[in-house]
Amino acid sequence: MKAFLLAAGHGTRMKPLTDTVPKCLLPVRGVPMLQIWLDLCRRYSIDEVLINIHAHAHAVREFLEKSTSGVKVCISEETLLLGSAGTLKANRQWLGSDSVFWVFYADVLTTANLAAILHLHKIRSQVATLGVCEVPDPKRCGIVTVDKNDIVREFVEKPKVPSGCLAFSGIMVGSPALLDFIPNQALVDIGFHVLPRLAGQMAAYRISDYLLDIGTPENYRAAQTDWPGLQS
Repeated sequence: MKAFLLAAGHGTRMKPLTDTVPKCLLPVRGVPMLQIWLDLCRRYSIDEVLINIHAHAHAVREFLEKSTSGVKVCISEETLLLGSAGTLKANRQWLGSDSVFWVFYADVLTTANLAAILHLHKIRSQVATLGVCEVPDPKRCGIVTVDKNDIVREFVEKPKVPSGCLAFSGIMVGSPALLDFIPNQALVDIGFHVLPRLAGQMAAYRISDYLLDIGTPENYRAAQTDWPGLQS
């Protein structure tokens, strides 16, 4: 199975840490986040990963050249950022004939049960299944509204007036049909430009496991004490 691991952001909110180190290589309790993701992929039989890179691309390449994760990695270096959805669209051929694929945001730290999310996706037969969780700051997130069957009826990225606190986690499994909803424009984003168009065609899986968006220095500091690691 294949996964897109989105890691090309500048990590602006994490400065000065990201002045010299890409955000995906920032260590959590001594282990780079990218290594944690590769270990999680291997655990759930995701054997091929496409990683998009941009900021400090050389450092990510050097890290991956030394990696012994056992996961086959394809690097897509973006000299100009394409946006999270633009990366998917630009690398559509990499998926080949696969009927299901993952999308992970590399700055998310989690012990989520990926097998359970995939199982829900297969039995619901939606275009995509989003991992979701409740957050304390919904104005900073992609907020979903779900019906009684946990079908996503509305998706709003960073709403000024949130309808609730159930947010997209940065973990998603989709079918190739998802790529058809990506508009033809420069710098196209999953949250702003794609997921709102898929309302009614996505299921939501509520993640109760550890999950933290390492998007701020405060969350990064919290992870150093809260992160339980990937349990064997």
